[in-house]
Amino acid sequence: MIHTIVDDPGSLAPATLRERYTAELRAVIKSVGAETAAEQTEVDRDRIDAIAGDGAEVPMSEAAAVFALRDGTPDAETIEIEARDALLMGMTTAVLDVETLESEIDGRIEARAIQQKVEGRTPMTLEEFALLYGTIEARKA
Repeated sequence: MIHTIVDDPGSLAPATLRERYTAELRAVIKSVGAETAAEQTEVDRDRIDAIAGDGAEVPMSEAAAVFALRDGTPDAETIEIEARDALLMGMTTAVLDVETLESEIDGRIEARAIQQKVEGRTPMTLEEFALLYGTIEARKA
């Protein structure tokens, strides 16, 4: 779900990819209203306002909860699982292991942390997802 929002993510810089994801989050919040978004997710109103406002750092769990408000989308847990699966499948297709991916992103996330994030053992931010997913997609091209 998150990974399908932007066409050709591998052609974008990670910051641009993150901004596209953030813009989509803002659009969802605007369409349902901040109060409704806060009521229908486990994300408190201050966080919803921050996401809708300045593009604060967004945990994937919060991004997934907001994206799940769109009509016809799966629940937040499924969205988050699909995002991690997209990373794992992309790494397989691009023939990337976590050490190589760490090198590709100039060590901004350590290999062990990448592995834990992809496996869902540690939280990931939308920014980290954009960095990893954009890098993986660029490598596949």
